[in-house]
Amino acid sequence: MTEEKSYKKLKIITIILSVFLLISISYIILDKYFQVQQREQFIAYQQGYNEGYAQAIIQIVQQASTCQQVPLIVGNSTMNIIAVNCLK
Repeated sequence: MTEEKSYKKLKIITIILSVFLLISISYIILDKYFQVQQREQFIAYQQGYNEGYAQAIIQIVQQASTCQQVPLIVGNSTMNIIAVNCLK
């Protein structure tokens, strides 16, 4: 009888530990999945930012190369730039 009780206790403990193991593994997998998703979103955001920055610089250079003043506004400051070649 005691051997049977001991076997049942062992079986219950094994089931409980198996459930905890499955929950832990599921949590780790979901956590890693969300990390990958966040990393991909950040990379896309960073690439978009860099592309926008590059396009803005290209636009400024193209406009300045036509010998027109290009107003640059940063906060409360405004600066007009023009290509040096146009000053000759």
